Formats: sequence, structure tokens, C-alpha cells
Amino acid sequence: MSSETASRALEPPPAPALPVHVAIIMDGNGRWASRRLMSRVTGHEKGAETVRMVVRACRELGIAHLTLYAFSTENWQRPASEVNALMGLLRRFIDQERAELVRNGIRLHPIGRLERLPDDVREALGRVVDETRDNAGLRLHLALSYGGRDEIARAARRIAEAVQAGRMRPEKIDEAALAAALDTAGVPDPDLLIRTGGELRVSNFLLWQIAYTEIFVTPTLWPDFSRREFEAILADFGRRERRFGHL
Repeated sequence: MSSETASRALEPPPAPALPVHVAIIMDGNGRWASRRLMSRVTGHEKGAETVRMVVRACRELGIAHLTLYAFSTENWQRPASEVNALMGLLRRFIDQERAELVRNGIRLHPIGRLERLPDDVREALGRVVDETRDNAGLRLHLALSYGGRDEIARAARRIAEAVQAGRMRPEKIDEAALAAALDTAGVPDPDLLIRTGGELRVSNFLLWQIAYTEIFVTPTLWPDFSRREFEAILADFGRRERRFGHL
């Protein structure tokens, strides 16, 4: 073996490629609480601590985009007491995290049917969106009152209105035009989708955007999801070969 070959053999392997955009279905708060004979609200409160951990980890690791499925269009059908508690927790979380988001250059971008949120939640979101608008670090997308089918339907309606108003010709409608009408316009599609809680479904989340997203499902309930497991999943992503249907 030549000295050059020996030198290369001693070099550490290249670091796995990190995803540019990670999306997470944060599932398992209710089951975590039930197994401990606690209220579901307590499970959501514990899950908020995991949100804080993942946001910090993404910022420190250099991941550019993080989308968290925080509240779906279907979640409005839950008992009013739980929905009200979730909205209160969301407002408090936004207020509590405002300073850290500003300090660490994180930009907040909520997506979904935001007009359905309570006034105090929308006002809290608006304040943080305004304060973080020019931040150049991690972009945090919160999916709130969000559903993938609803998002696509709203995008189709925007395009139809543009055609009706003469701002767009029908033959110009293509994938790029529809993507530009989505809530995530200008945001790269997720490279990696993580679902905690073990369920094998995508639950109406980013249906257009995850066409070629790598998916990782873990049985770990969201409140128990750790940075160590998160980094192990990122390493697994780095070992995957992404073909995008080409081969």
C-alpha cells in the first residue's frame, strides 16, 4: 500500500448529507399521557418540550427548513375542551419562544387556514412573524389548521380566479404554477418526513410536497423523541440513495 493510499484509508468517512428540509408529523402526545394516566393536555405540554429540542437541533446542525404538523383541519373535530387547551398552549408557546426565535435568527412561517384560529393566537403569530421576517437562519414552518387536500383545493381556486380575471392563461397551468399557489410557495419540498408514534400514514400532510420525500417512521411517541434519535434518523437519511424516479 502506498503512503498516499494509506493516508486516504486513515481519513474519516465523509459526513452524511443533511436534508435541507425536514418535515415532522408529531404524533403520540395523547397516547403518551394515557399510558401515564395523565390528561391529554399534559401530553401536549410535554410534546412542546420536544418541539423546542428539535428546533434547536435543526438550527445547530444547519438544517435550513423545518415544518411541524402542529394542528390539522381534522383536529377541529376533537372535544372543545381539548381544542381550547391546545390553542392556549399554542399561544403561550409562541409568546415564550419569541425571544429565542429572534435571538437565534429563526424565521417563523405559519401555513394553513390561519383565519380559523382564535384571535389571540393569530395576533401572537403575527407579532412573531413580523419580528422574525428578516431573519436568515432556520425557517420554521408551523402547519396550523392545515390539511394537504384543503391546501391543494385552495391553490386550485386561486389559479381559477387568476384565469377568470385574465391574469393567467389555462395553457400556462403546470406543476410550477400550482406549486406557486400553495402555502409553501418558494419553499423547497421536504427531503425527509419523520413520523413519530408508529402509525403508517401521512395524515393529509403536505400531500403535494412529499412526492419524492424520504420517509422515516419511528414507534417513539413524540414526547419521548430525543435528539439522539433525531440525529440517528438524519444519519440514516444520509445513507439513502435518492433516485427521484430516474433509475
